[in-house]
Amino acid sequence: MNGSGNWFSENRSYAQRTCAEVGIKMKNKFYGTLLDLLFPRRCPVCDLPVRPFGKLVCEECRGKFTLIREPYCMRCGKRLAQEEEEYCTDCTAKRHQYDRGRAVFEYPTVADAVYRFKYRGRQEYADYFGTCMAAHLGKWMREMGVQALVPVPIHASRYRSRGYNQAQLLCRRLGEELGIPVRDDLVQRVKKTTPMKDLSALERQNNLKKAFKICCNDVKLDTIVIIDDIYTTGSTIDAISCELRKAGVRRIYYAALAIGKGI
Repeated sequence: MNGSGNWFSENRSYAQRTCAEVGIKMKNKFYGTLLDLLFPRRCPVCDLPVRPFGKLVCEECRGKFTLIREPYCMRCGKRLAQEEEEYCTDCTAKRHQYDRGRAVFEYPTVADAVYRFKYRGRQEYADYFGTCMAAHLGKWMREMGVQALVPVPIHASRYRSRGYNQAQLLCRRLGEELGIPVRDDLVQRVKKTTPMKDLSALERQNNLKKAFKICCNDVKLDTIVIIDDIYTTGSTIDAISCELRKAGVRRIYYAALAIGKGI
């Protein structure tokens, strides 16, 4: 990424945070257009200013991320090698706390974009990614009778340093597209966990012990979907699901932007 790209990214990100702090919602067409004029929206695929103006992705970049196609695991949604299989190796070996999950893209094809989305201030990617999630998973969510979307929270210290939670941004755009309430006040991350990229499945599980808590005394929800950017082994979703079960939520699903191969 060049210096100009960094400058525009940092200042667009700052502008978005400032507008949020003063109560201006960027879904407002005027402010969204003004932001795009001052700090051009970047394409999630090529990371260049989107062309034509006003779109969420360059026309020539559409379709370059690989969608998850059948056959996929009946539990976690990972792509399966054989049609006769029902569950992936991970889900065969482990009992998850959630009921079922789905993802949109195969992680290797979106890895660079997700990195920029999380760590390089590309908050605008959430609009395209959230729209993709709604287009490919919306029907499934409605069939499940989902009452609320719950983003995977990040620790307060990480939020202060990054300035936003990418799962929350995805969740909000998805909620807008589908008309499903977003409950980002329901779960809090109370433990600053070690980054899990290079941890084993057991290390991830231990890392997440007592990491989350429910913030409401009376949840009053029967069916929810946990929203995250990446699903790998399911350790994070399981840890949150465990707390939601204790709070009385009966049916728990997850939806992710991308899914990895697991461990």
